[in-house]
Amino acid sequence: QPQLVESGGGLVQPGGSLRLSCAVSGFSAKYYAVTWFRQASDRENEGVACIGQGVINYADSVEGRFTISRGNAGDAVYLQMDSLESEDTGVYFCARARRSFGPCVFESSEYDYWGQGTQVTVSS
Repeated sequence: QPQLVESGGGLVQPGGSLRLSCAVSGFSAKYYAVTWFRQASDRENEGVACIGQGVINYADSVEGRFTISRGNAGDAVYLQMDSLESEDTGVYFCARARRSFGPCVFESSEYDYWGQGTQVTVSS
């Protein structure tokens, strides 16, 4: 059974940094796209960064500030978040694409396994 477990969230001041981790088991992130989504209380679920097989995509709102990467063993995906803004506040989830070697997209319906989420709060 595929599982994803997020960690690394917390409270940070505007302009600060956080690094989120998504530990995966039951599959390899080398063969399935993994995407970070976030859910703010006043906004819809938003895809922010995806890493697939030879492709990486970012939402416009985080381009140049966030960096997604994958562990060499394919057992973890990371999200380095720099220059954080209050608008980045939310619960961050990682999710696995339904199909191996599938597209790296931000439609939540394309993902079948999700982690429990980790809270990120950007506030002074």
